[in-house]
Amino acid sequence: MGGISHGSPLNDQTVLEPDVHYVCQRCNACCKWPGDVRIEDADVVAISSFLGMSEPDFIEKYTRLRMNRQGLSILEKPNHECIMLENGGCLIHAVKPAQCAGFPNTWNFPGWHDVCRALPVPVNNL
Repeated sequence: MGGISHGSPLNDQTVLEPDVHYVCQRCNACCKWPGDVRIEDADVVAISSFLGMSEPDFIEKYTRLRMNRQGLSILEKPNHECIMLENGGCLIHAVKPAQCAGFPNTWNFPGWHDVCRALPVPVNNL
């Protein structure tokens, strides 16, 4: 597993290991990794609606400019956890951004195998 390339949310249509599908165990390790959680316009609409907020209020309260200044990211807590992670679960799991839904199959980060509990399942067994 050491030769896996690390993807980014920009290539969310690329499956990093075509022969394996990782099944999330909701360990929340990816929710505690520092960096951008990219959200697109459709995510803003879905998440704000899910939280019962206006889009401008959601943007003001829960987002920041991405590090590359090319869009929005969900805020993180001082310890780098996603602000949407509370009581061991995601507040917006039902409408989570594509970046979150794709982890670790369409994106991951160096060292993810050491912290993530996703179970590898050969694609031919799905």
